Amino acid sequence: MRMWHGAKASRVAGTTLSALALMVSLAACGSGSGSGADGDEKGSASKPASSAPAEETPTAESSGPTVPDTSKTLTTINGSNGFQIVIHTADRDEGGFLTVTGTIRTSSGKSEVAPVEWNGQEPQVQRTGRSLAGMTLVDKAEKKRYYVLRDTDGFPLTTTGIVAVKPGDGVAFFAQFPAPPDSTSQVDLQLPMMPTATIAIS
Repeated sequence: MRMWHGAKASRVAGTTLSALALMVSLAACGSGSGSGADGDEKGSASKPASSAPAEETPTAESSGPTVPDTSKTLTTINGSNGFQIVIHTADRDEGGFLTVTGTIRTSSGKSEVAPVEWNGQEPQVQRTGRSLAGMTLVDKAEKKRYYVLRDTDGFPLTTTGIVAVKPGDGVAFFAQFPAPPDSTSQVDLQLPMMPTATIAIS
């Protein structure tokens, strides 16, 4: 700003020089707002605002019940087809849902291809590809069968894309159902090509 005041005071360079000095001075003042102590404070103040949405965005690990709590085991289902299914939890969720989580492993010592029967027989879920939409829960006390829920596009609310399981690998899964009445404390879990298993729900 001194250049502009000096030129204005002496008026030796005339109107053209004053205008040029004014442009240089304004450019210098404008560049100063983005650097130095003031610039650093403004820059640092703007960083939290830009990073806040990223921090609030759920990660794949924290969104949805795709990672079961393997510290719990409700039952282990051993099939004759080389698959072993461990059911970890069957918990009631807010909104009237029941979510079952588990892990699929092989017991044959070799890679096994998931049966297509696990997809279910309904055309609307068969078109969505490999899934566990064929899993059902049976409430014998109420004499009701519960199917995996579907979204508005007909996709099942369960883990999809399970084609094969390798030895030593565990494939985590979830399946969401309508919740039975509060009086129901256990249900039979049925998955095609696997034995029926009774599980406690909470």
